Amino acid sequence: MPQGYRQTKGQIRVLIVTADNMTAELLASAFSRGRKDFAVCASTGTSHRINKELGAHKPHVALICAELQDGPLTGFTVLQSLRNSLHRTAAIMLLHSCSPDLVVSAFREGARGIFYRSHPLKALSKCIQRVHQGQIWACNEDLEHVFKALVHIKPLRFSNTDGQPMLTPREEDVVRLVAEGLKNQQIAQRLNVAEHTIRNYLSHIFEKLAVSTRVELILYAFTQREQRN
Repeated sequence: MPQGYRQTKGQIRVLIVTADNMTAELLASAFSRGRKDFAVCASTGTSHRINKELGAHKPHVALICAELQDGPLTGFTVLQSLRNSLHRTAAIMLLHSCSPDLVVSAFREGARGIFYRSHPLKALSKCIQRVHQGQIWACNEDLEHVFKALVHIKPLRFSNTDGQPMLTPREEDVVRLVAEGLKNQQIAQRLNVAEHTIRNYLSHIFEKLAVSTRVELILYAFTQREQRN
């Protein structure tokens, strides 16, 4: 079990979840070089054990390795359990390399970011801060995998819990084209409207769906389609 956080006011509580102590210590050391805005704990073990620790410590952000002691992809079990829990912990998946299936699965199961072992550790603190602020951390290659997954699943339908549509048909068209990777000017040309009209549509869409960026909109669209499969 990780020891309790030695936290001061305003720090981000981070739980690093790995299969071995060496990796945990390496990642934890990335936060110990003059940084005072994080309170970091590390946890190793099986997915079952780590699920208990997440519930006990309630970190703001969890950095979860795909491989834990009970298997090469059991980190996704932790991610899924976290998504289904009432904890407000934002999850970042730590992967060895960019695999389309793993990237798509991570976002499907609720990850707010993807970080690769090949990336410089100095970028990790920025990743965690962004995710803690409610943003998405994803590189262009990650988004390409999500775009491709969107093409092969059911059409977009945004409905509330009562089954009532949340977006107008034209707003759904805009979301579909954003998900295809088109810029505002290209969307305007496709829909035969002015570019500022597309900006207005996006502003209304962001407000209705409670998202703030195009990346979040794309991942929201991806999640909605996956739930319909």
